[in-house]
Amino acid sequence: MTRHPLVGVWEISHRLAAYAYLVSTGETQAIPSLLSAIDDARPTPQHLQTPNDALFVRYHLANIPTSIDPDTHQLQIKGLVDTPLSLSLAELKALAPAVEVVAVNQCSGNSRGFGFPRVFGAQLGNGSMGNARWTGIPLKTVLKRAGVQAAGKQVTFRGLDQPVLPTTPQFIKSLAIDLALSDEPMIAWAMNGTDIPLLNGYPIKLIVPGYAGTYWVKHLSEIEVIDHTFDGFFMANAYRVPDNDCQCVPAGSVADKTRPIGKLKVRSFITSLQAGDRVKLGQPLTLQGIAFDGGHGIRSVEVSDDGGRRWHPAQLGEDLGRYSYRQWTLAWRPRHLGKVGLQVRATSNNGEQQPRTLQWNPAIYLKNDIESTPVTVVQE
Repeated sequence: MTRHPLVGVWEISHRLAAYAYLVSTGETQAIPSLLSAIDDARPTPQHLQTPNDALFVRYHLANIPTSIDPDTHQLQIKGLVDTPLSLSLAELKALAPAVEVVAVNQCSGNSRGFGFPRVFGAQLGNGSMGNARWTGIPLKTVLKRAGVQAAGKQVTFRGLDQPVLPTTPQFIKSLAIDLALSDEPMIAWAMNGTDIPLLNGYPIKLIVPGYAGTYWVKHLSEIEVIDHTFDGFFMANAYRVPDNDCQCVPAGSVADKTRPIGKLKVRSFITSLQAGDRVKLGQPLTLQGIAFDGGHGIRSVEVSDDGGRRWHPAQLGEDLGRYSYRQWTLAWRPRHLGKVGLQVRATSNNGEQQPRTLQWNPAIYLKNDIESTPVTVVQE
């Protein structure tokens, strides 16, 4: 039986229209709230696990699947392997006991629209990210079943989405063999306990916890082990950052040397208040928000209401794992009338802390400078 079709002319046309929007916005999914989702610049509000109908959608190629039959879908494993495989969804699930991980999927260009000077690319707000419980099997289980040969250097991944024009590059990503054979990457078939939604990668999706969303290949259909560094467009030309510690260069300049984008940087947000909210003088409030990083886990979160002169430690919430959002809370009482900028910064377990100012790069990838939420304090 065919699963997850895009049913109806209205739905198909509006969802496909959304893909054109996604090229310039990248934020959103569910009808009928498509336009409001696109306009929403906030991160996932009060949910530590993003609901399946609220996770952002992003495609590079316009020819996307609108219906996939799970009974006929095949995952090909080929290249430098002892035993090439062609696995159905049922066969994939039978290879090993299922595992789970709660992990953040964040678009590389999330928050780009708030960076200056402006750069080419989708002018995204903060909404191109989400956190979910992914269920599947380790990628290494599949690779070991196929038998990776000693000459294997990288592993490439391709999904079902295709370009419209023959001159458009295929969307193919690669991982170093050591990363591909590590414990973290997985092939997932479920999100928050149910099938992954079609627009988020059904029936199977590559999950690379801690890494930028560009590696999370949707509708996964082909895995190939190769003996060289993959030089396809979306590795050799796109999704590259300056090859230095901060992955940054002076604003407006070009890096002399670049490397493929990698792990997420530490970030934090206030989610209980929006920019422009009005709060009452002296009224106790509980500020809430989220923090995450590339897999070290969150050590601390601090909040400032005086321009960063003083920082107040927040209380960390439940730990769902080192790749997940970590909730934080802080009791706060507005002390002065007028405009207040509430700033939040996180520090990860490896000592990485959010910078005060944007660490600029030519694509504004992995923006993680300290967020400020302006609110107005009014008389009771």
